Amino acid sequence: MANEARISKWYFGGLASAGAACFTHPLDLLKVHLQTQQKKLSVGRNVVNIVRSQGMLALYSGLSAALLRQLTYSTFRFAAYEAAKQQFSSPGQPVPFHMKMLIAAGSGACGGLIGSPADMINVRMQNDVILAPDKRRNYKHAVDGLIRVLREEGVRTLFAGGTTATARAILMTVGQLSFYDQAKQTLLRTGYFADDVTAHFTASLIAGGIATTMTQPVDVIKTVTMNAKPGEFRGMWHIITHTAKLGPRGFFRGYVPRFVRLGPHTVLMFVFLEQLRLNFGDLPSAS
Repeated sequence: MANEARISKWYFGGLASAGAACFTHPLDLLKVHLQTQQKKLSVGRNVVNIVRSQGMLALYSGLSAALLRQLTYSTFRFAAYEAAKQQFSSPGQPVPFHMKMLIAAGSGACGGLIGSPADMINVRMQNDVILAPDKRRNYKHAVDGLIRVLREEGVRTLFAGGTTATARAILMTVGQLSFYDQAKQTLLRTGYFADDVTAHFTASLIAGGIATTMTQPVDVIKTVTMNAKPGEFRGMWHIITHTAKLGPRGFFRGYVPRFVRLGPHTVLMFVFLEQLRLNFGDLPSAS
């Protein structure tokens, strides 16, 4: 029974991801600030500036957009991944790792495109905190942001950065879902782990580290693209050269706070997911 994987209901991934986002959102906000600013400020200085000027609740700016993103992007990628994995599984025969990676890549591509509008609003709402009052967009919440962008900038702007968001989602889903599955499977086969929170924590921490490293350069480009004002950049190459002005390290701005955010997010997400599977899921199924 320990080596059997429980089937997720299609919405479990979105719920688990949204739950994790409630805990890690301030870290995500700090990551966005570090990626968009040209003047280098430490994580501590960013926190002090935000709290001093706008209070503690400012660290949760854009939470509604973050939750909307997880309930679109993560719900779809988890649902598609689990459904496809079940199609390729057979009793007593795990899905090969290379197949898990291909399934995760396809699921991530679709999820990234679907979640792109909410992702863009999320970035903008988080970045408002550090802008001068006259330059802020002041979206009331995620839905207000979506409506205003449609009215003021058009539907195409909702998918600004969609290409990089999709590329990032592919790498993220491969790094998180397929590597989590494989790491968990490997841990259970050693005989030193049971299918419990310890194994889930260890496997998800491994997956979080891999996912952070794989997606960091693309995530920086995506954040700059989504936060850009109309006409600020001439195209993707302009954004890349703009980022490269800081040297190779420019593409890894915010790596430490991003891992500090993505590591706990990945751990919480999979721990929540496994608990949902255990308490509300379907019967175990070999996969």
